[in-house]
Amino acid sequence: MEVNNRTKKVTRCGMLIGIAIILQYIEISIPIMPSFIKLDFSDLPELIGAFAYGPFTGVLIALIKNIIHMAVSQSGFVGELSNFLLGATFAAVAGYVFQKNPTKSGILKASALGAVAMALISWPINYWIIYPLYYNVLGFPEVAILQMYQLLIPSIKSIGQALLIFNVPFTLIKGILNGVIMILIYNRIQFIFHEK
Repeated sequence: MEVNNRTKKVTRCGMLIGIAIILQYIEISIPIMPSFIKLDFSDLPELIGAFAYGPFTGVLIALIKNIIHMAVSQSGFVGELSNFLLGATFAAVAGYVFQKNPTKSGILKASALGAVAMALISWPINYWIIYPLYYNVLGFPEVAILQMYQLLIPSIKSIGQALLIFNVPFTLIKGILNGVIMILIYNRIQFIFHEK
């Protein structure tokens, strides 16, 4: 019985990774964001995995998804690193909170706290890790990236300010949207959250 459950878990996690990879290709441009920032819902399978099998599983799905996506990446490894660090934070926090209250109402709280954590950590991750990699490894000048933000709000003076105005709210909304979708699909997939 234990082997059967383990096989079922591995199979379902493989399916979630496959879905996450597909969703990562479906990117939506947001007119009020710089053109290099796009919305996708590839964090949703990570969230499902974290709720069904625990925070570590959600983080693992995020890792494997991004390793596979690196093969076709247009951002080297930098975009995937950002996606992993933020998605892993979201899945880990939400999965941990959901374990304390594994109910439909718990999904709302877990998703909201995961989204807040992801948004808060997005500023230091982008400012000190991701954007310096764009400047120093991929050769995108800081001034050129800043100008892309200034096309939208000319008064922006620095990357730090741009991240606070654009990236942090965007990341929060992205997390909340994933949580809303989880609530909408919960009744169809809740059986995997309660299997023994």
